[in-house]
Amino acid sequence: MLGTSLRPDDHIYPSVTKSCAILNRPDVGQSIHCLAVKTGYHVDVFVASSVVDMYAKCGQIRHARNMFDEMPHKNVVSWSGMIYGYTQAGEAEEALVLFKQALLEGLDVNDFTFSSVVRVCGSSTLLELGRQIHGLCFKTSFDSSSFVGSSLVSLYSKCGVIEGAYRVFGEIPVKNLGMWNAMLIACAQHVHTNKTFDLFIQMESTGMKPNFITFLCVLYACSHAGLVEKGHHYFRLMKEYGIEPGEMHYASLVDLLGRAGKLQDAVKIIEGMPFEPTESVWGALLTGCRLHGDTELAASVADKIFELGSVSSGMHVLVSNAYAAAGRFEEAAKARKMLRDRGVKKETGLSWVEEGNKIHTFAAGDRTHMRTKEIYQKLEELGEEMERAGYVADTSFVLREVNNEEKNQTIRYHSERLAVAFGLLTIPTDRPIRIMKNLRICGDCHTAIKFMSKCSGRVIIVRDNNRFHRFEDGKCTCGDYW
Repeated sequence: MLGTSLRPDDHIYPSVTKSCAILNRPDVGQSIHCLAVKTGYHVDVFVASSVVDMYAKCGQIRHARNMFDEMPHKNVVSWSGMIYGYTQAGEAEEALVLFKQALLEGLDVNDFTFSSVVRVCGSSTLLELGRQIHGLCFKTSFDSSSFVGSSLVSLYSKCGVIEGAYRVFGEIPVKNLGMWNAMLIACAQHVHTNKTFDLFIQMESTGMKPNFITFLCVLYACSHAGLVEKGHHYFRLMKEYGIEPGEMHYASLVDLLGRAGKLQDAVKIIEGMPFEPTESVWGALLTGCRLHGDTELAASVADKIFELGSVSSGMHVLVSNAYAAAGRFEEAAKARKMLRDRGVKKETGLSWVEEGNKIHTFAAGDRTHMRTKEIYQKLEELGEEMERAGYVADTSFVLREVNNEEKNQTIRYHSERLAVAFGLLTIPTDRPIRIMKNLRICGDCHTAIKFMSKCSGRVIIVRDNNRFHRFEDGKCTCGDYW
């Protein structure tokens, strides 16, 4: 078209920038932006909004904001695109500030705007704020939108309020695929395994065709319940729907077999894959090795992972722990050193709890909180009760060469325990204590929190980076299988 005498207009530019966003080509998008400037269309509200949206979806958040700020006129598309961009970039505070500004300026927000800001609340586990925005959705009649509904389901699920997710799901009259998938993964993560399978059947009966994400949800449910035959069934079912299993589906199947102790079957699946094993596939097998104490295979898998070259910081830690568990402390130290040499920091284990519309965050051994003295005193009191009830610390989860006393001290003040103690001090007894954690809960803390729930008579819900654990009267919904 550019080779002719024709010139793009306010209909053509948005179509082209949308294509750049789909292809994740900000370089081409920037060239289109320059052309729009040369032809004077950069001040057109439709063209400028599409450029903001393109940069945001391509992760170029600063370029998106510069374009947004330069726009003489803004519409709901430009505001929503910018809020979405901040959401995707994990900049929750910026997204919420912009949303508030949009409301103050009297903008008629749409379902895309609401969906983006609800996702911010979900990813940041801001339950109370999310409930307020849900109320605003209700007032503006966007609560019946399946687009907004899927975000609300995710919000309540991520904040540990699965009953809220069920309620939203039941109230939406017409459900899209995104909403079905959101409810499926919510059920799977909260160990409502049978409900996951029931929903899949309901979904099929409505004529809704599952996609690759749907199958990831049901495979996840199978993996965390140890349902090997079910997992194989759904893996085979994918092909009946014309879906070719991808890297994440194979990783889920390997994870299922590894958790169930069928490590050699998992190895055979990897050997038969139509592509080279990736970090996520090897990581799934390594997790199975760690759970079942197969240190020899774990060390072998760790060697394979290092052959991949550059891997994530989390994988370095997993590999280091695998070597340490196998007694290969020299290789474990080497794995940690590689992280330091590359200037990559190990992700700090954090736990947080929402109280009084504020997020309180704790790290292991943290003494920075204003109520530190009370928190540690509460832990000491609770520790004595737990020991009388039969709790014995399992220091095997401290994979460092230190003496037993230091191991006991290390494990006693893990971040989730500090968060639970704070919750016991501040959260009313008729409400569950909801703890969020960025890493996997360790086995000893899992046992300890079971005792904490029994001794305190409280319901404690912990979301780690893998699933939800609901502790009540000394038991956990995961059945110690996670």
